[in-house]
Amino acid sequence: MRRLLRPLWVLLALIFLIEAWLWDHLQPVVARVVAWIPLRAIKAWSAEAIRHLSPPLTLIVFAVPFIALAPVGLLEGWLLAHKRFIAAAAMMIAHKVIGVGLIAFVFDVTRDKLLQMPWFHRLYDFIIELRARAHALVAPVMARIKAVVARLRFRSSARWLRMVRRLRRRAQSAR
Repeated sequence: MRRLLRPLWVLLALIFLIEAWLWDHLQPVVARVVAWIPLRAIKAWSAEAIRHLSPPLTLIVFAVPFIALAPVGLLEGWLLAHKRFIAAAAMMIAHKVIGVGLIAFVFDVTRDKLLQMPWFHRLYDFIIELRARAHALVAPVMARIKAVVARLRFRSSARWLRMVRRLRRRAQSAR
């Protein structure tokens, strides 16, 4: 049974790491958007407003993007049900990018207040630990994939070099 669950755990770890990767890599994008749009002023204003809120009220502020983006998920489902696959895929990608960016922005503003709640602090630590475990679980699989890709690259480059040598010999013998 354990052997059958291993691929499932690796798949779940990969999904989790993809989400974490998106989170990590969208923060610079959000920073560029902040520089482009006057979000710095909005961030400063929201940080000041949140400073006066209690941690439970800050949790409500943190939940707003999740609630606001929920109808987009329903729209994605409707598009899929009506076989508008390209529109659904575009909506899913936009939903993911905007959602992760917005949640990262709001979490950045609310993090300090949220971490004042003991249960949220434990949940945050658990997710950070889960991320480390996911990396550890996926690392051997990724190492094997990288080794196979490197071997394939080497073979294809070796084949390419042999072809170039043959072409050179032919060109030299034709002279």
